[in-house]
Amino acid sequence: MIELVVATRNTHKTREIQHILGPEFRVRDLLAHPEVSEICESGTSFEENAKLKALAVSRKLPGLVIADDSGLEVDALDGAPGIYSARYAGANATDRDKIDKLLAELARVRASADGRGARFRCVIALARNDYFLGTFEGVVEGRIANQMQGDSGFGYDPVFIPEGFEQTFGELSSEVKNTISHRTKAIRALGVKLRQLELS
Repeated sequence: MIELVVATRNTHKTREIQHILGPEFRVRDLLAHPEVSEICESGTSFEENAKLKALAVSRKLPGLVIADDSGLEVDALDGAPGIYSARYAGANATDRDKIDKLLAELARVRASADGRGARFRCVIALARNDYFLGTFEGVVEGRIANQMQGDSGFGYDPVFIPEGFEQTFGELSSEVKNTISHRTKAIRALGVKLRQLELS
């Protein structure tokens, strides 16, 4: 069994990664490691932030460490909220606050139906013992709905309609979402690398 630590205290994210990687992996997170302090995401890209977090945790804990940074990029907003997706409406904002701000910004720029193109992007960095082993990216294209639809998922899921679907991520089942999401694509690429490391 391949063991790895995810640089997060988000149990939802940990479970999702475990589910996608499958039973040959044992995925743990930082909930059992209060000695690892919060890491400032000071990078200017998803890749920089993921690498920064993975390396920082790999200095504190042995074994394979992964960290991800992900977010929503909206064409009409010049790629915003991007790396600021989690903090788009302030440090303590709820998911609803972030969605309300996003829809208000799209209304402000008078985004047309054709101008609501967007994508979720996820970059996962892999490190071990303060050594960087690579990044793995996943992207899912789609568009922003006019209003919230569905109450599944988290973050911007209720307003993101993936390409090829009419429902938002907030309406789709987790089984469907987990076959097409940006995080799934990045995790699958990561899984290939982890199996190679195990064999080498």
